[in-house]
Amino acid sequence: MKKLASVGLGLLMTTAMAAVQAEEVKIGMITTLSGGGSHLGVDVRDGFMLAIERSGRDDVKVLIQDDANRPDLARSLSNEFMQRDNVDILTGIIWSNLAMAVVPAAVRQGTFYLSPNAGPSDLAGRMCHENYFNVAYQNDNLHGGMGAYMREQGFERPILMAPNYPAGTDALAGFKHLYEGEVVDELYTQMGQTDYAAEIAQIRASDADSLFFFLPGGMGISFMKQWENSGVDLPVFGAAFSFDETIIQAVGSAAIGAMNTSLWAYDLDNEANHAFVEGFREAYDRMPTLYAAQGYDTANLIISALEKAHPSDQDAFREALREADFDSVRGKFRFGPNQHPIQDILVREVVEGDNGQPTNRLVGIAVEDIQDIYYEQCQM
Repeated sequence: MKKLASVGLGLLMTTAMAAVQAEEVKIGMITTLSGGGSHLGVDVRDGFMLAIERSGRDDVKVLIQDDANRPDLARSLSNEFMQRDNVDILTGIIWSNLAMAVVPAAVRQGTFYLSPNAGPSDLAGRMCHENYFNVAYQNDNLHGGMGAYMREQGFERPILMAPNYPAGTDALAGFKHLYEGEVVDELYTQMGQTDYAAEIAQIRASDADSLFFFLPGGMGISFMKQWENSGVDLPVFGAAFSFDETIIQAVGSAAIGAMNTSLWAYDLDNEANHAFVEGFREAYDRMPTLYAAQGYDTANLIISALEKAHPSDQDAFREALREADFDSVRGKFRFGPNQHPIQDILVREVVEGDNGQPTNRLVGIAVEDIQDIYYEQCQM
């Protein structure tokens, strides 16, 4: 009788798993595929789709739309995905101002949102929600890691610079939180700015001993090229957003020697990362960036949860996401109480690669098991 019961239970479990995989899952991806900073969205999309294709699941349908880095368009696309296409999950947004335009309304309507990049502080704290998961970071994290690293390296008078939007203000707040010292000045630029002559003049006139900046996408390329020609001789620090592989290839030799923090590095030594880097290069004929790694992890988290529940069973699917039962390319990965990662922040240096082009080399760990400070405001 026990043997028959075991066989019966096994058949029921197999049938249940088949049912989970048989019911189609729709994922709506809204990301930036055109205009300034589009390589961020392209890499998130490509990393995400690589994981979906590798999973071999034919019950997962991914619908992809370009938000063109416009909050109004992102909001419109999210409404179309939810109301017309009845998606189960939304993902893909790169920029924090677009996330703030989309996420709060989407999760209140019962749609899951998994962020592969943007991590504004409000969504980690006072506006957290049980249907919102961030698979990348809270915006402060990488900048806080560099603040801690620069303090340990003995820099006493940093000057800071970032664009004036949610991720920019989060960046400098995060840096100061773990730097724990006085800064010379904070310079806020415009989103999409291309001319940094005025800011460089302010930096030159200051008594700073170092520069920390956050300028993602094309903003970082423009700044670094102008910085190289300025003759200002200060060590430069940042986060991966200003020193991803695409940016430093475009900047060239001006990026050599810059230190940056990241939650991922292509030379991070673990089996999942080796498979990811090799697979990405084979599929797309280029080196992956941090954004591709985040997209890949986001898709693998979803796949791991789908092995246990369908999003229509919201409680079960939410619990499966919280378990984070997948092999992350960054190694250690777990969620904190506000469903944001607790993870190590790495330090990388831009060096000359074997092909003579700039590349990032892993140096070590800036902060272990970093957790954002906003979880205390989260009332989930």
